[in-house]
Amino acid sequence: MNDQELKQLTLASAAKRISRRELSPVEVTEAVLDRIERLNKRMRAFITVMDERALEVARAAEHEIAGGHRPPLQGVPISIKDLFDTKGIRTTAGSKVFADRVPEQDADVVMSLYGAGAVLVGKTNLHEFAYGVTSINPHYGTARNPWDPQRITGGSSGGSATAVALALGFGSLGTDTGGSIRIPASLCGIVGLKPTYGLVSLSGVIPLAPSLDHAGPMAQTVEDAAILLSVITGGRVRYADALTGNVKGIRVGIPQSYFYEYLDREVDVAIRAAITNLGNLGADIVDVDFSSAALQKDIFVQVATPEAYSYHEQYLQRHGAAYGSDVRTRLEAARTMLSVDYLRAQRGRLTMKEECETIFKTADVIVTPTTAVAAPRIDGEIAVDLLNRCTRPFNLTGLPTVSVPCGFTSEGLPVGMQITGRAFDESTVLRVAHAYEQDAGWFQRRPPV
Repeated sequence: MNDQELKQLTLASAAKRISRRELSPVEVTEAVLDRIERLNKRMRAFITVMDERALEVARAAEHEIAGGHRPPLQGVPISIKDLFDTKGIRTTAGSKVFADRVPEQDADVVMSLYGAGAVLVGKTNLHEFAYGVTSINPHYGTARNPWDPQRITGGSSGGSATAVALALGFGSLGTDTGGSIRIPASLCGIVGLKPTYGLVSLSGVIPLAPSLDHAGPMAQTVEDAAILLSVITGGRVRYADALTGNVKGIRVGIPQSYFYEYLDREVDVAIRAAITNLGNLGADIVDVDFSSAALQKDIFVQVATPEAYSYHEQYLQRHGAAYGSDVRTRLEAARTMLSVDYLRAQRGRLTMKEECETIFKTADVIVTPTTAVAAPRIDGEIAVDLLNRCTRPFNLTGLPTVSVPCGFTSEGLPVGMQITGRAFDESTVLRVAHAYEQDAGWFQRRPPV
């Protein structure tokens, strides 16, 4: 299988063709591993490549398919962020502190992937301990943007975004505490879903801020993300069944403050064109008020920083020098924070949640930009607030949110649109995203590498 054939496959199409025995899982896995070997030294998508184990699983899948055993991801190569525990395989969290950490059991979602027949090809690169939005990693190298390797991927799940965009596997699992699935999805031109808080198990996932942490799928298409979400939630809901292509009568809420401020001009043009597109598809565009979103930065810092420090305190005491300077500085800031400010921040979260409940009386989804800018250069000034200002509010509220490509800048850099729904209403979020995606067709555009 050559690169062009590999790049045309999605997770859904690969799974279908493998199940029908039109493709060999061994052949596909070998092609993915060969591509990883050729590209990873430059692109730094992976920290650990599981080549021998992947081929063993692929061979077993081929034998099982011949015997009629065909679970949903049988023989399909995917990756996972190096924050998920894998039995017998090191899980570094992108840090030298955990360079030799080898878990004794798999994370819950990893067991779900294996149970669905997936072939795990490797553990992807990330911002150290998931505490940052650039994936500039001083220990394992900087993950590179597939559309321009001189630019960041976004983070913290940057390696996963690069892997998916470059067909180094047909999907990945990431984590999202303040935008860490959606930011790299937006900057790298793929789909990234942060499910409702609590929907996906975090057992066996190295925490950042437990009350804000989410795990979810990253993929080339909304259908692929829906399939992965069904797998990692135990198959209780077939989310792909919601992808009808019909959004007539769906009420799309557009916040009238905060989210559409400070946008790069080309991002602004792309997102407004996407909203017009949704209207043309039959959705009802309505104005909504989410003014408390402007409080997100202070609330997020007061919640995330002490929660992160509570996990890292013991490691900072023993291995402080092994941390990257940016992450260590953020963690140590918690020493001056007061518990009363943490409590006030939690009350602020309630205000934001209540405002969202009001919004959903007149709207079915909320549509915003994912990031205010396209991918910045690695060696340039990176305005972090422009990357996470639109994503953090939906970690604080815990609502399901997907980023889907909605255009490209004049420099060929992707732009993402963010769609948010009611708690545990992933089906509607994915339905709207899929209808837009299939009509707009941006998912068909692939990086030139």
